[in-house]
Amino acid sequence: MSGRVLPVVITLAALLVLIVSSLFTVGQTELAIRSRFGEILQADYKPGLHVRAPFIDTVRTFERRIITQNFPAESFLTSEGKILNVDFYVKWRISDVTGFYRATGGIEQNAAGRLGEIVKNSIKSVITKLTIQQIVAAERSAFTGDLLSDGGRAVRQLGVELIDVRVRRIDLPDDVTDSVYRRMQQSFAAQAAKLRAEGQASAEAMRADADRQRTEILAAAQRDAQRIRGEGDAQATDIYARTYSRDPEFYRFYRSLQAYRNSLGRDTDVIVISPDSDFFHYLQKPEGR
Repeated sequence: MSGRVLPVVITLAALLVLIVSSLFTVGQTELAIRSRFGEILQADYKPGLHVRAPFIDTVRTFERRIITQNFPAESFLTSEGKILNVDFYVKWRISDVTGFYRATGGIEQNAAGRLGEIVKNSIKSVITKLTIQQIVAAERSAFTGDLLSDGGRAVRQLGVELIDVRVRRIDLPDDVTDSVYRRMQQSFAAQAAKLRAEGQASAEAMRADADRQRTEILAAAQRDAQRIRGEGDAQATDIYARTYSRDPEFYRFYRSLQAYRNSLGRDTDVIVISPDSDFFHYLQKPEGR
């Protein structure tokens, strides 16, 4: 009995292997081609289960989705002969799987390398037409638009579609960067010196104006003080004159008291004068006349 079952089992196993080898699946995010001895038989497979000739047909699958490829920084010359280091990345996807397989052997890294060279040439052709200022001031959409139009035609030969080219960073070389920083520092220092000089000039002008106003105010105050003092002296003289004319003796007596008050009564005062001098007239004869 076991001798009869074994051939059946072997036959079923062979049929199972044959069936499994005859079927393959294509995912929603995949592209597939079927080839026989290096010749492509079919490439327009839709997602799902498909049949192939077992053992002699080869099926290769590729990424249908957009692929992002980063590239190291490259040096480019601007129209003014300045060197720029440009760091960029590319978004692409396979548009023609047959063309992609024939151009790159179906190897994604080969496609990425050739795509990078094409994009570098496009960046070079764009940057060589512009100055650093134009590159920095240009809108990103305008810059990448030129890259897409220049590189898009070349990448179609690879069976791929160039979706986007993005410049992540644009730098000057280290020596050029140091030179630019030095020039910026010198420019800022000159501007600071100019502003400082203008500030000092304004301060001197304000100080001079304040001194002028102070001098004018003091002069006006002294003038007014002299005028008021003169008016007061005139009034005092007029009062003295009227007083003297009304009672000369009282006026002389009042003036003598003022002289005594200003001259006598302090310990350090020394007066050398004759006792019978007129200065002591009212002290010796208080009755006056």
